[in-house]
Amino acid sequence: MTAQTKPLQTRISAGRGTELRCRGWRQEALLRLLENNLENAERQEDLVVYASFAKAARDWDAYHKIVHALKNMDEGQTLIVQSGKPIGIFQTHKMAPLVLMACGNIVGRWATPENFYDLQEKGLMIWGGLTAADWQYIGSQGVIQGTYEILSQVAREHFGGSLKGKFVLTAGMGGMGGAQPLAGKLAGAVILVVEVDRSRIEKRVAAGYCELIADSLDQALTLVKEAQDKGIARSISMVGNAAEIYPELVKRSITPDVVTDQTSAHDTLFGYIPAGMGIDETNALRKSNPTEVRKLALASIAIEVEAMLAFKRNGSIVFDNGNNIRSQAAEAGVTDAFDIDIFTARYLRPLFCKGIGPFRWIALTGNPEDIHVIDQLVLDHFPDNDLATNWIKLAREHIKFEALPARICWLGHGERTKLALLVNDAVRDGKLSGPIAFTRDHLDGAAMTHPRIGTEGMLDGSDAISDWPLLNALLNTASAADLVAIHSGGGGYSGYMTSAGATITADGSEEAAQRLSTALTADTGIGVLRFADAGYSEAQETAKDHKLGL
Repeated sequence: MTAQTKPLQTRISAGRGTELRCRGWRQEALLRLLENNLENAERQEDLVVYASFAKAARDWDAYHKIVHALKNMDEGQTLIVQSGKPIGIFQTHKMAPLVLMACGNIVGRWATPENFYDLQEKGLMIWGGLTAADWQYIGSQGVIQGTYEILSQVAREHFGGSLKGKFVLTAGMGGMGGAQPLAGKLAGAVILVVEVDRSRIEKRVAAGYCELIADSLDQALTLVKEAQDKGIARSISMVGNAAEIYPELVKRSITPDVVTDQTSAHDTLFGYIPAGMGIDETNALRKSNPTEVRKLALASIAIEVEAMLAFKRNGSIVFDNGNNIRSQAAEAGVTDAFDIDIFTARYLRPLFCKGIGPFRWIALTGNPEDIHVIDQLVLDHFPDNDLATNWIKLAREHIKFEALPARICWLGHGERTKLALLVNDAVRDGKLSGPIAFTRDHLDGAAMTHPRIGTEGMLDGSDAISDWPLLNALLNTASAADLVAIHSGGGGYSGYMTSAGATITADGSEEAAQRLSTALTADTGIGVLRFADAGYSEAQETAKDHKLGL
């Protein structure tokens, strides 16, 4: 069996119930989260979780060695993982992280797509995405509240607080983009999502994330118009290539109210399908002539972004939703690509300044009732937090669980710690069926440096300084998180991003309470200080209120 060949086995799914395969719940939690990533994966056979090539482990040999290590580790030991490959287990101490990992990190001038692809082909590294390689992905739900909050802010700022009757156009329904249709509907809009792969659309429809599939652009527009006329929110999808559909809409003088994109434009070799080509045709050309695929993909991205710029000139609210599409278009010669706003700086930064961001928890026993109990804890203990309570009510009604039951809820500094300790008490008291894992997206406070996404246009010009996610990871390690990761780019993201991730398990013990208290408080605290240091008054006030910093 070669390292790249999947062994004969049944499909991987996350462990459920209370029976342990490991020597403790901390180890079992990380094992189940690894399995959960693969249960949610786009291509489990290739270990690809999302975004076309973000992987959970380097290869199947590495995966099985990671599983073996987690099953046989004791507390007081730490597993080291380098770009999805387990390297060794070290004797540390009981409060030390169980897993430390680094993924996709290449030295400055060498951080190019060409070097990354070469190193990946040699089996020396992988791109871990944000939550793929560190086993923190929870399916499309992981980004749905963020997408919803962006659209809600768009509504407040541009449309008097409501997207009712508004036409939102976007593209991409893969692992990250799959949340878009439901987020748009929950925000009250009529949303049309263009996706080149019909199987992805069908997956989202089956999961309840999208209502309708149109057979053509004409039918899609008819469905949009019908929903607008009726004043109802609706999610509509169609099979097509955004590089063809967007220009066609411009040609027809159709101007959506809001336009964005969440295709896999970050990677021009494995992610973006060039206009005029099918998936199988593109896959074949990737093998025979990868340089040509990248050339064609860049040309198509340029066409799509030119159309997005035309929409903006015609009156649409247009923003980049974090897939690096503007950078790719600029490389392809679109000189005004960055006239399009990035969603973080434009709509989400005030939340990050307060330590508010994409907090997540996962029911490790697989019991959905545990999530419902925690929902109620949020409603009971954070009644004045309209952002959180509004979302919990929407999620209860509309979000179907994927793989292990999980929830995302944007909570801020101090709030995450408070909730986690309440949950730890509930595990201890038997109010929950078993332990709960807490984690977050990497796009959070101090956890990411990406001058074209999370840190674009910082007040002090510190857009590209990547000390912050490194400090975030170091601080989470010192604060006893169960898993800490440092990721950097890869593929189209090479040289653009450094990020950090952390996971902490609430198992009801006093030690867990200490870990949750120190790690979650530190994790958001340094996020607030990152923006306070950059000169943001909201962050400075938050730091003052919580006595953070010097």
